[in-house]
Amino acid sequence: MRCDVLTIFPELIGAYLDTGIIGKARQKGIIDVSVSNIREFASGKHKETDDYPFGGGPGMVFKPEPIFKAVEKLREDGRARKVILLTPQGRVFDQAMAEAFSKEEKRLVFICGRYEGIDERVRISLVDEEVSIGDYVLTGGELAALVIIDAVARLFSGVLGDESSKEAESFSWGPLDYPHYTRPREFRGLEVPEVLISGNHKEIERWRRKEALRKTLEMRPELLERIKLGELDKKLISEIEEEQ
Repeated sequence: MRCDVLTIFPELIGAYLDTGIIGKARQKGIIDVSVSNIREFASGKHKETDDYPFGGGPGMVFKPEPIFKAVEKLREDGRARKVILLTPQGRVFDQAMAEAFSKEEKRLVFICGRYEGIDERVRISLVDEEVSIGDYVLTGGELAALVIIDAVARLFSGVLGDESSKEAESFSWGPLDYPHYTRPREFRGLEVPEVLISGNHKEIERWRRKEALRKTLEMRPELLERIKLGELDKKLISEIEEEQ
């Protein structure tokens, strides 16, 4: 993964990117994430990045000049870039978009907005795509950028300790993930399902698929409408419905 993050709070981004799985992936050179402070491209003594909106109204608006200069500075190396504005009005981020970003040949640039909004001329002239992580409003785009980077980065070989784990996760094959258990075998009267300690891998796989479907039917039934169910899936769903 190759991307740049433009923000006025680089410390928020850096703290996460230097930690855990993502931090190790950066150290290994598997992913390449650079962070630029937009404030460094602002003019004036106080390096202000916001100003009052024309026409009046509440809040402040992100000025266009520092963002334009920041993007133009990145482009000086000649590499092709895809500029992404993180905004509530954008297309909602999902696993399919994460996979698309992981295959993107251009270097991604995430603009983390702040204040009441961002000058429209940034969107018109610089932005290639607008992305949202959900139908709610955050104080800034930093969290959204980290969510996307995390979701995309883990798709690259070598980022996760067990490469097979990402293949069986929620949204990889459609339904939600199956229930997980670890030691102790019994905890406060709650026991691990017998099938998981049976050693019968075929039955374990069947149980996991069935429980994933059960959880999806209970919590996110609309997900099942997006995938093509196999004969086994249909049989398992019938069993679940009979049990209910």
